[in-house]
Amino acid sequence: MRITQVELRHIKMVLVSPFVTSMGTEYDEEHIIVRVDGEGITGWGESVAEGTPYYSYETVQTAWHILRDFLIPSILGKDLKGVDEAIASYAIVRGHMMAKAGLEAALWDAFARSENRSLSRMLGGVRDRVDVGVSIGIQPTEKDLIKKVEGYLAEGYKRIKIKIAPGNDIQYVSALRNEFPRLLLQVDANSAYTLNEIDLFKRLDEYNLSLIEQPLGYEDIYDHSKLQREIKTPICLDESIHSLDDTRAAIELKSCRIINIKPGRVGGFTESKLIHDYCASMMIPVWHGGMLESGIGRAGNVALASLPNFILPGDISASKRYYKEDIVIPEFVVNSDGTMDVPSGPGIGVEVDMKMLEKVTVRKEVFRA
Repeated sequence: MRITQVELRHIKMVLVSPFVTSMGTEYDEEHIIVRVDGEGITGWGESVAEGTPYYSYETVQTAWHILRDFLIPSILGKDLKGVDEAIASYAIVRGHMMAKAGLEAALWDAFARSENRSLSRMLGGVRDRVDVGVSIGIQPTEKDLIKKVEGYLAEGYKRIKIKIAPGNDIQYVSALRNEFPRLLLQVDANSAYTLNEIDLFKRLDEYNLSLIEQPLGYEDIYDHSKLQREIKTPICLDESIHSLDDTRAAIELKSCRIINIKPGRVGGFTESKLIHDYCASMMIPVWHGGMLESGIGRAGNVALASLPNFILPGDISASKRYYKEDIVIPEFVVNSDGTMDVPSGPGIGVEVDMKMLEKVTVRKEVFRA
């Protein structure tokens, strides 16, 4: 496929409610939408770099720079036989995984469409539906949190994840466990704690959590191995895992028992598949994280989550969980049994609502061969 045009759009979508984590409060979400055109075929991807460098060093501005000045020039005008060839063309660029993932996703979509195959099947997916959960930000009170959880359980979500931070942890977990004794519950610290708080994590062992996500430093693997030895609850690594090599190190050090895979964090679907396959070989379950994606990124997430070792429900919530109106048709919904349908149409299996996309676009740049 000869790549004749690439388009970048900086989008800004207002959240239906503020999302509070240990890193701060988000009121809207800024990402980059990538469109790739070649031989009459269009592919769509989403770079999940945000407006701030709080989750990752990458931001919309840095990703735009890397895409515009390095990644796009490496493929524009070239006749690519597949996604692997594109990845090889910009392999010299170190890091900047979110920028790479946005472009790679658009290429995967385009090549899947060119073969009239769904992205799920192109990636090796085996499910028509995937189990999904919901992530809830830090709430003002325990009562507010319980009310939120009741609403999401009524919508069919199978698993609840709550954000925690020092001073906003045990009391919320205890309140939920008392109210919902059999709830599939996990917590996400987003690197808010240190080994000095090991007693807190030993107390969390009492609440039958399915996992504790990224409790320690955002680049740490070693200290997590110390913590995992001291607690029963499985640790899941997120921010620390940028590649297959990081995954191997974490598993060999026994730093965690579960891995969260986010394509944006690891550079795209190709590296995600490598991590998925390695974890499967080591009997380590994986689950799919979320970055408050629009429907374009969400479609790719659902497709990836259909692979066999995505055993735990992912953070792949319905469109309405975050946005009043999404930028794809149809929007994503949660079934009453806590699953989400995997699109079966060509590529990502949904169509982009150009009117809505224009509405949320902050800036646009087009590159032609």
